[in-house]
Amino acid sequence: MGKWVKSGSPWIWMTGGAVSISLIAVLGLLLLIAWRGLSYFWPADIYQWKMEDNNGVKSTLIGEIYDREEVPTERLISAGHTFNEYPGEFVTRYLVKTGNREFVGLDFRWILATDIVSREKPTDIAMFERTKNGNFYGYPVAVIEDGKRLSLEGEQIEASLEEHIERAVNIGKQALKLQKSEIGSVNYALERLRLKERGFELDGKLTPALKAELDAQAEQLNQDYLVMEKDLFALRDEAARDSVIIRDMRGEEVTLKLDSVLDVSYVNRMNSFDKVVHWFVGLGRFVSHDPREANTEGGVFPAIFGTVFMVMLMAVIVTPFGVIAAIYLHEYAKKGPITKMIRIAVINLAGVPSIVYGVFGLGFFVYMLGGSLDQLFYPEALPSPTFGSPGVIWSALTLAILTLPVVIVSTEEGLSRIPIAVRQGSLALGATKFETLWRIIIPMASPAIMTGLILAVARAAGEVAPLMLVGVVKLAPTLPIDMNFPFIHLERKFMHLGFHIYDVGFQSPNVEAARPLVYATSFLLVSVIVTLNLTAISVRNHLREKFRSLEH
Repeated sequence: MGKWVKSGSPWIWMTGGAVSISLIAVLGLLLLIAWRGLSYFWPADIYQWKMEDNNGVKSTLIGEIYDREEVPTERLISAGHTFNEYPGEFVTRYLVKTGNREFVGLDFRWILATDIVSREKPTDIAMFERTKNGNFYGYPVAVIEDGKRLSLEGEQIEASLEEHIERAVNIGKQALKLQKSEIGSVNYALERLRLKERGFELDGKLTPALKAELDAQAEQLNQDYLVMEKDLFALRDEAARDSVIIRDMRGEEVTLKLDSVLDVSYVNRMNSFDKVVHWFVGLGRFVSHDPREANTEGGVFPAIFGTVFMVMLMAVIVTPFGVIAAIYLHEYAKKGPITKMIRIAVINLAGVPSIVYGVFGLGFFVYMLGGSLDQLFYPEALPSPTFGSPGVIWSALTLAILTLPVVIVSTEEGLSRIPIAVRQGSLALGATKFETLWRIIIPMASPAIMTGLILAVARAAGEVAPLMLVGVVKLAPTLPIDMNFPFIHLERKFMHLGFHIYDVGFQSPNVEAARPLVYATSFLLVSVIVTLNLTAISVRNHLREKFRSLEH
């Protein structure tokens, strides 16, 4: 036994076991997040309950079973609930998503199994996905087209309803495109024209002829705006032309305008294949659509775009600075106490709390640097800040400083692994020190540089605290990239998946509705980070194979 311990085999087994347990824990956590998040898009059965409480009050409830739990009977009694007969030690209660928020107040409610008289799963009940107020559940009764009730029955109502919804959705997309592209471009041009006029006024160059020219351009833009606005209102009126009459859980007929309806589905009729198709459609909408209802409905595309754009901008900034600093420290700086202190400072920077970087970024980048840029280049926009307010460029710079130690240390490790004989051989053949660095040393160290970049991306993509101070917002009206000159707007605020998780999980007005979105967005954030890392790893492996011959 003593020989076996001295051989080191137990430590090898312990190390392997620890690594295995860690991998299992990580994979288990990812699977849990994926299951809780992705199951949100799976269409749940819709039930209709007949209810009767202990006072004999009868009611009907329609909705999805969201959760269930066993509650001790004594706890319910102590909370004031009474039972005609003792139900046992535990009572099952269900969390039901009822929708129809504008008529029932909350779209989630708890019901006790003791109050349920009957439960059925009607095949003709429909779920309407809407742009506001959440889902609506009920039985389609009739379709109203341009104020006239169509004489349809049964499957005819369903076919006509789907046709009219598709029409309204397509018109709504046209209106949204007109609002965001053409009208947005006109508003952007009007604002730039106003700033141009203000700039001439500050410089004392605003002559009457120039002002008349600018006024003429503004008048033409206003005329174009009025025409587009008229077209927009016409499209909105067309989208709101039709309606549907639905009988809800109260037994009353409700009229819904189809301009607020995105889709209708009869979940209780779906087979497994239909549910899989519906799941993929829901997942696609989540990834590609904008958020709605205080981020508790809709998609997260702006957050995905903002996260990827900010991380790529950060990588472009941090890589050259980190590599140059590492080359200077390793290849040029003299070995001494100053260089040693610099290395210690770089290592210690990695341990500074991220929120401190956010405070530094807010004070130095936003207020000092951004405010100076506004004074020098954008005085016509003051007092409204251009770069003197949080934006994506300041977020990228802040995270670049945060991840700079990682890139420096990784690059230095790569440089130190290159044999000194390689440098001496290159210099002996007549190459200068710069040529040796550029053509031999840096290519051989490129895998280590990519390793530092991978670690920097993984760290930056998940950071939230500093971004809350230097650029991220709950909802960004426009993306940092659009078709308006100069096309890339680094001064704009942006959305981020990490902040979206925080906002939905802790700031949402509807906690139950937001809970699955927290898991879904978390899994999406992990997927984005893994995708970025795998891309960088593939580049690193390619570079490693490409420059492997230089090592021999």
